Amino acid sequence: MSRVCVFLADGFEEIEGLAVVDILRRAGIETEMVSVIGRKEILGAHGIRVEADSLFEEADAAGADMLVLPGGMPGTLNLKVHEGLLKLLKSFDSQGKYIAAICAAPSILAELGMLKDRKACSYPSFEDRLEDAQVVREPAVTDGHITTGRGMGTAIPFALRLTALLAGEEKAEEVRASIVYGA
Repeated sequence: MSRVCVFLADGFEEIEGLAVVDILRRAGIETEMVSVIGRKEILGAHGIRVEADSLFEEADAAGADMLVLPGGMPGTLNLKVHEGLLKLLKSFDSQGKYIAAICAAPSILAELGMLKDRKACSYPSFEDRLEDAQVVREPAVTDGHITTGRGMGTAIPFALRLTALLAGEEKAEEVRASIVYGA
């Protein structure tokens, strides 16, 4: 069974983080919410409190099949300064393991050089930070082992794309139909 770590920090965009967790869990994919701020209670960008499943230091993130970064402000900035997370992202990239980021968070991947010559998308005001990427304006795009999404309004297609990567198109379609998405 696939395992995913979704990293949370104060100021994360709640829909982007929780829609991914919800949809992946509906697909039967083990999904762990991991705090990078030293405590399990996370305060989202819009004042919604969420309790992470584990702290970064406790999680076996290196053994996951996919890492996911939700966007939001200042959540993206809080993810970007966590040295352990950046090291983990670099390790996954060098191994060709799945990495996903949405909204402002693809800018972290761009800064790490992971989007060079790849199709990628982000929140419109962050597109200029995807310097070496081929910026596309799709809800979600996968190029190689990296998937990016545009923002809160695309959180469901982004999560369904991740589901398809890990559990197949048939499972993603089953989940899409069960949540009445696009009907």
